[in-house]
Amino acid sequence: MRCFVYRSARREQTYVYLARRDDFDCLPAPLRAALAPLHQVLEVDLDRQRLAREDPCVVRANLQSCGFHVQYPPVFEVAGDR
Repeated sequence: MRCFVYRSARREQTYVYLARRDDFDCLPAPLRAALAPLHQVLEVDLDRQRLAREDPCVVRANLQSCGFHVQYPPVFEVAGDR
């Protein structure tokens, strides 16, 4: 399955995967407004390519059910004094 990956100019390390190139209408309006502008950074075949931080099966399922998948920045936990 081919998909198109876009980087949010507004949110650092946030990416949107779309099933169809430039199909921003599939994104809910509040999400689109929060992340726009989006710039294409990659076109990838999910059946052949490994992804660094996302499970390709989850991305494929989201693309098939809603047309998009959002990759948010990683969350790092800081160990405090106990």
